[in-house]
Amino acid sequence: MAATGELIRLINYVDDINTTLRRIQASLHGIDIEERKRLVENLQGADTRIHELLEEVGKR
Repeated sequence: MAATGELIRLINYVDDINTTLRRIQASLHGIDIEERKRLVENLQGADTRIHELLEEVGKR
């Protein structure tokens, strides 16, 4: 089954997200506790959206 241009574009978005997460993880040594708390708050919002998206994509 051939991938559509739309699917390839969406997969590229996911690849970009994964690259960004690796960059964030690699940068953690340079931030203090208060900055980490702010980052956690922001990541939790993204976590919620990721789980909602996974549920939606998984529906048939």
